[in-house]
Amino acid sequence: MRGRLRKRDEIRNIARAVLDTYGKLDPKLQHIEPTPLPDKGSIFAIVEDLLEVVYPGYYGAKHLEPSNIEYHIGDLLDSIYSRLSQEIYRSVRPECERPDDPCNHCHEVAEDQTLALLTRIPDLRRQLSEDVQAGYDGDPAAKSTDEIIFAYPAIYTISVFRIAHELNRNGVPLLPRIMTEYAHSKTGIDIHPGAKIGRAFFIDHGTGVVIGETTIIGDRVKIYQGVTIGALSFSKDAEGQIVRGEKRHPTIENDVVIYSGATILGGDTVIGEGAVVGGNVWLTRSVPPHTRVVISEPELVIGRK
Repeated sequence: MRGRLRKRDEIRNIARAVLDTYGKLDPKLQHIEPTPLPDKGSIFAIVEDLLEVVYPGYYGAKHLEPSNIEYHIGDLLDSIYSRLSQEIYRSVRPECERPDDPCNHCHEVAEDQTLALLTRIPDLRRQLSEDVQAGYDGDPAAKSTDEIIFAYPAIYTISVFRIAHELNRNGVPLLPRIMTEYAHSKTGIDIHPGAKIGRAFFIDHGTGVVIGETTIIGDRVKIYQGVTIGALSFSKDAEGQIVRGEKRHPTIENDVVIYSGATILGGDTVIGEGAVVGGNVWLTRSVPPHTRVVISEPELVIGRK
């Protein structure tokens, strides 16, 4: 009994020590406000439901027919609207200086942003149809577009990216990065929602691909596993703080192919139209259009044991 009481006292002391750090750290590590931050579990569920709207019959309910598809999609969109507007409200509320809680202004912003995203779904489906076709056309191992949608991690990640990019483009905080990191955790493909990616984009295999925030990718670009499109360095101000908002990542023009393990860095780096970047190439400077970049073949040494 005494041992238990002593442990309880120790736990209370630990709790007081933890509480003593609240409000004393910069940056703070707690959010103790009337409005909670977005719920990750809810956002993950919304992502899956959005994918069901984009790919009905592939995600979620499988037994869909012309007689029930309109009701099913309409009901799903109603549910998404309600839940997504709540999560957007939670994401924009901390940045609002209005004292009222709940904040009518933030509710209006959340509802408008949710409608803006849902309105874009037809266009997103057109874009993703081209991405799926690019995957099928670019991979002789693919037996059908069904296989591309069902089984290819790149299509999953590109789909989530295109949804998150719309929110990011409209200035919604937190949610876009939560969405793309969710896809990253499932597939190993890391695409920042701020990147700009053109039509008919495909990533073959995909594991280990990284595409940075200010990357610009044109149409009909194909990349392979392990490719990094990243920043070369970070500018700093007079106080030594990182300057945000600058273009730090490369531009990849139309019809470029980048093979596995290539690393392309720097905001001024431009890979010209139709260029091919070979495997394991390290690039920090621009490449003219319609050129091929490869590393020298290493010398093989074969000898007896």
